[in-house]
Amino acid sequence: MTIYNYSAKAMNGKEVSLEEYKGKVVLIVNVASRCGFTFQYEDLQKLYDRYKDQDFVILGFPCNQFAEQEPGTNEQVHTFCTLTYGVNFPMFQKVNVRDEGAHPLFTYLAASKPFEGFNPFHPVAKILKSIIDEQLPHYMIGDSIKWNFTKFLIDRQGNVVKRFEATTDPIDMERDIEEVLATP
Repeated sequence: MTIYNYSAKAMNGKEVSLEEYKGKVVLIVNVASRCGFTFQYEDLQKLYDRYKDQDFVILGFPCNQFAEQEPGTNEQVHTFCTLTYGVNFPMFQKVNVRDEGAHPLFTYLAASKPFEGFNPFHPVAKILKSIIDEQLPHYMIGDSIKWNFTKFLIDRQGNVVKRFEATTDPIDMERDIEEVLATP
């Protein structure tokens, strides 16, 4: 099983097989426009610009499951990302990424790489951990997606290589991305 077994609807409503990204290094991210980690869009776009000519692509999946931080329509999400952060990597329509009704891709991703904890030194980590502990403690059970901006690095064969939580800033993943890009 690889990511190529899945498909999702692009922002334009077209069903896209992830097989279209075969041979590329892929970073899959669940995103939100009103999250304490929304600033990561800027560095995600920088990574995309830096490596896209080396067959690297980022796939963004908006999600409204975490404190309703992505309440807009797909069109509003797309407009926000484009105008605010200049996002031009592929974005897909809103999906659920955990619990009942989760998109099968995210069920697969979460099962492929277990949750290893949040970076306790990230400036937003303490706030995030207290929100989850107080309001959503069941989110910490199992390996499901814990919050927005969980990122999965995929190799050229469609296999999940590494999972990065919201508390890992995109630029801090650069060495891992370069290592996977260097592997045929």
